[in-house]
Amino acid sequence: MGLTIEVPSQYGLVLVAASSTFFLNLWHILLTSSARKASGIKYPVAYASKEEADKDKNALLFNCAQRAHANFTEQLTPFLGELLIAGLRWPVPAAAMGLSWTLARTVYATSYARGGPQARVIPSSIAFLLEISLKLMATTAAVTYALQ
Repeated sequence: MGLTIEVPSQYGLVLVAASSTFFLNLWHILLTSSARKASGIKYPVAYASKEEADKDKNALLFNCAQRAHANFTEQLTPFLGELLIAGLRWPVPAAAMGLSWTLARTVYATSYARGGPQARVIPSSIAFLLEISLKLMATTAAVTYALQ
């Protein structure tokens, strides 16, 4: 006998939260492109050298924008998995946390890209707490389904 999972009627909210990350990625692209232009660092160079970043604030901020975007892409897959799994059991709280995560990561990206490494600490901490909560919710949901 197979496992049957009924998708809750509010699951559309979870999909809205997941879709919000598409626009966050676009925001990262805009921040990074703008910082690349201001720094004068040409493609295909991914980051300014340490020497360039030490001498030129625009080069440092380009590195910050690049790192923020890379960090986002590193976090995105686990976040989406957590969100989609947790939303099967608790769609409204999961969607609220997912949208809050996107907002925190938007502030993180903007702060880091424009203010340097120290500016990322508070929004990063908020996003981390939201993500840990989603991890716990997703794990609880998965274990509950596994034990059915």
